[in-house]
Amino acid sequence: MTTPPDDAAAATGGRGNYDVVVAVFVGLLLISNVGATKLIEFGPDWEVGGFPVLPVITDGGAFLFPLTYVLGDVLAEVYGLRKAHRAIAVGFVLSALMSVTFLAVGAAPAASDWPNQEAWVTVLGFVPRIVLASLLGYLAGQLLNAWVLVRLKRHFGERSLWVRLVTSTVVGEFVDTWIFCTVAFGPLGAFLGGGSIPLPQLANYIVVGFVYKVLVEVLLLPVTYRVIAAVKRREPDYG
Repeated sequence: MTTPPDDAAAATGGRGNYDVVVAVFVGLLLISNVGATKLIEFGPDWEVGGFPVLPVITDGGAFLFPLTYVLGDVLAEVYGLRKAHRAIAVGFVLSALMSVTFLAVGAAPAASDWPNQEAWVTVLGFVPRIVLASLLGYLAGQLLNAWVLVRLKRHFGERSLWVRLVTSTVVGEFVDTWIFCTVAFGPLGAFLGGGSIPLPQLANYIVVGFVYKVLVEVLLLPVTYRVIAAVKRREPDYG
């Protein structure tokens, strides 16, 4: 008896571009994880009703991390839930490996004439809370993003692609941003070792990060449409 497919329409990825999409997805994830170690502020101090509107607080991961959700949408939309889960798992394992490798390199004795040991540890010697926050946020957010998109595809079929893309991103990015910010820089972050930021600034960080990432997804919808269409055309067994 033939096992029914997990999606209404999906390609196996055996002869198409699945490996390329996964490679770019994981590469963007790893670059973003390194960038996320730096907090960034834009604008002067400005409060409304006691809530800090400015400065805008974000991190260096904001430059590229939203693109991982664009490619996550491509993976779920074109290749289905199983293939999306495989890509997410690869990204998780390599992110964990990167963190462990950086910790090991930081702990290794520096050459006597190499003056940058402290700088290396400061930037790349990830503290436990950053590693945990990044991995948990990524895993929960990407899994929810893929699950929501595929569930909506089963309902809509090939119609209303923008609904699937935006809805899945809203759910996934909110959970991802909330977990990362609260674990890395909230009270739990202090418990795991390291500092925390005041709750008003933490709320600013969460809201700004979430809104920014969703806006990037919305602005890139025309690009995402074209990428999905191009990948589908190049998958001989899609459907």
